[in-house]
Amino acid sequence: MPHKQVDRSRTWRLALRVLALSVAASFMPFILHMAVRGRVIPLHVVATSFGPNLLISLSIAGLANFALERWARYIATRRFPLNLIMLLGVLIAIAAVGLLLAFVIMAAIGLVSSNFWPQYFDALRIACVITLIIGGAMYIYETYKHRLEASGRELEARRQEAERERQTAVEARLASLESRIHPHFLFNTLNSITALIREDPPRAEQLVERLAALLRFSLDSNQKSLTTLGRELKIVVDYLEIEKARFGDRLVYTIDVPEHLREAEVPPMSVQTLVENSVKYAVSPRREGGRIEVSARSSGGELEILVADDGPGFTETGFAEGHGLDTLQSRIAAQFGDRGRLTVARRDGRTQVSVHLPAAGARS
Repeated sequence: MPHKQVDRSRTWRLALRVLALSVAASFMPFILHMAVRGRVIPLHVVATSFGPNLLISLSIAGLANFALERWARYIATRRFPLNLIMLLGVLIAIAAVGLLLAFVIMAAIGLVSSNFWPQYFDALRIACVITLIIGGAMYIYETYKHRLEASGRELEARRQEAERERQTAVEARLASLESRIHPHFLFNTLNSITALIREDPPRAEQLVERLAALLRFSLDSNQKSLTTLGRELKIVVDYLEIEKARFGDRLVYTIDVPEHLREAEVPPMSVQTLVENSVKYAVSPRREGGRIEVSARSSGGELEILVADDGPGFTETGFAEGHGLDTLQSRIAAQFGDRGRLTVARRDGRTQVSVHLPAAGARS
């Protein structure tokens, strides 16, 4: 039903346009006559001639509207002067065919009784002039209408593409958050808080505050590409204290970062990712637990943040796609280029994972 309504509306618009053009064209012979000869045409002559003029105009305008609506776009794509030659040829053909149709109708109703062809060729000259004027205007209108529609379609396509990119960005942010704060970590934390509510309410409240701070920082980090090392270490402590509520004495950690380095800029959740990796592989699977050490130093314009543990260890080739360290390595490369890197080493029975960044934290 809506499609039929659109077709009807379009048909009415075309009919009204043809009628308006035909009425305007019906007066043009009188205007041209007065302009050439400089004399006013008597009113009774205008009244007598208006009917045949309107019939001729309707025939030509209807044919022109039908033809130009379909051919204007094709003609517009041709190069000059071919497009001009094609347009003139089409308009003259429209004038000749439209005028012939009108004369056949007038002959059938008795308005042309004799000298059919002499009258036809005499009228053809003025019909061609009027058709070129009005047809040229219709061609320009159709050409710019199609260009406007094409621009509208292009803008809509760009809008949809931008919307798809925005949606993809939102999904990527959610995926990033999900990869940083894993569901099992949340469940374990909530279980720890539940167990402490009766035994140690102040400790349970403290864990809730640390969890809230960690989640808030994770959400805020989606809006920022860098944060201070001091803020990052605060989140690391919150994370380790939450995990310590679950592992107890099995988790031991130290943080040794000079105060003057805490204003250095680092990617958000970068150190936390390294610490989380140590908890997962050095503390959680071992009955005796493990020890995690976080330190930082600066030399030669480079900041090194090192997270070491006494776990079984691994190498850079062990980064599985989508792994936390693999994601962090990609983030560092994207932000700092060859001025930032992630390294893994095994020294003295300890696994050391280091983040190397420009000391000022500036992007490349």
